[in-house]
Amino acid sequence: MLEVARRSIAHGLEQGSPLRMDPRQFPEKLQARRACFVTLNRQGQLRGCIGHLEPVQTLIEDVAENAFAAAFRDPRFPPLRASETADLTIDISVLSEPEPIDFTGQQDLLRKIRPGVDGLILEGPLGHRGTFLPSVWEQLPDPAQFLAHLKLKAGLPADYWDDRIRVWRYTTESFEGTY
Repeated sequence: MLEVARRSIAHGLEQGSPLRMDPRQFPEKLQARRACFVTLNRQGQLRGCIGHLEPVQTLIEDVAENAFAAAFRDPRFPPLRASETADLTIDISVLSEPEPIDFTGQQDLLRKIRPGVDGLILEGPLGHRGTFLPSVWEQLPDPAQFLAHLKLKAGLPADYWDDRIRVWRYTTESFEGTY
């Protein structure tokens, strides 16, 4: 998967488009429909992160597409330049199937989330939605702080609460390497 991510970024630098994959050329587990995120870091700082929360294609196609998108289409950053690849790291997070968390309020939710383990998807009324991968716990180890920042990412105030908020958890299997 890391080699495909590297090749897709290189293809993007050379051709301006993601690498097209034939899933049949890969092991069966990479042909499965799975969702992933590809995170790029440069000198320890986020350089791009794009992915899917639900499976939309085979895992190997998702890796190629998301690696390209993280490098060239993350709206928070300008497109990656070839000069930035020397110190680029790639982290591929393959997501488990999200499962809903049943809770009776914010304090109950905070007791039920598992720091360092759970990625969370938060959906508020009126379509506000955001996610944090489990790796975000490294920067936000406190559950209340993690949840407050997730609300901000979803476009809600950090102290916002509404009993119509829904939350799902997922875990990831991560693969990290250099460009």
